[in-house]
Amino acid sequence: MRMNVFDYIVLTLVIIGAINWGLIGFFRFDLINVIFGNMTLLSRIIYAIVGLCGLYMISFYMRNQEA
Repeated sequence: MRMNVFDYIVLTLVIIGAINWGLIGFFRFDLINVIFGNMTLLSRIIYAIVGLCGLYMISFYMRNQEA
């Protein structure tokens, strides 16, 4: 499986999202809220983009089976 630039960007955003969820789970610290505010338009856009990236990562399973 060969990854392109878009795949690396998506993977990076998913990792950032996973780290944020880890911070929430372990320390009740939401880094996105600290940086961008509590459910501001910008923070909601960031959450939505990370969520879409997570959904896109499902395609990695299919691509991995084809290789």
